[in-house]
Amino acid sequence: MDTKLEVIVLPVSDVDRAKQFYQALGWRADGDFVVDENFRVVQMTPPGSPASVIFGKGVTNAAPGSAQDLVLAVDDIEEARAELAARGAPVSEVYHDAGGIFYHAGTEARVPGPDPQRSTYASFASFSDPDGNGWLLQEINVRLPGRVSGMATRCDGASDLSKALRRAAMAHGEDEARTGEADPDWPDRYGEYAVRERAGEELPA
Repeated sequence: MDTKLEVIVLPVSDVDRAKQFYQALGWRADGDFVVDENFRVVQMTPPGSPASVIFGKGVTNAAPGSAQDLVLAVDDIEEARAELAARGAPVSEVYHDAGGIFYHAGTEARVPGPDPQRSTYASFASFSDPDGNGWLLQEINVRLPGRVSGMATRCDGASDLSKALRRAAMAHGEDEARTGEADPDWPDRYGEYAVRERAGEELPA
């Protein structure tokens, strides 16, 4: 049975302020349900995300700002960071971790700039909402093998699809230059390359 992460509950002190903040980031407002003065539920979804966040009044006993290290996957860390900054988010500069695997707690072992090899999973930026709930951007451009089924790969929006096609087209062009032959089945190769790349599977020969 699939068990998909659907919702994360954020503890906030000011519901309207939190809603305004996340809307300014471009997050979709899915609903705002007011039952009475003691119970209100707001659901919002980051662009392209299958999971949402819920915050409000009477929905959690956690202290406002206590949600930390919530990871948002992006395929271009510098572009994503620039967009957040343009939308008014207090986002850090891009960094990577000295250990090269994941990030250390707090700011320990942070190295300025993206990962030198631009390895997938290795570059980050961080920001917090007005209550101090902490978010991380993590650059993921290719999934490691087994992380995503090839049948379940997807592109979240036109920009994501365009980048996947450009990478596939580059590989296709290199292949034709190497063989010196035109490939009449190039649409199949484009599709197969893009799907395998996003799933972290072995690329077609």
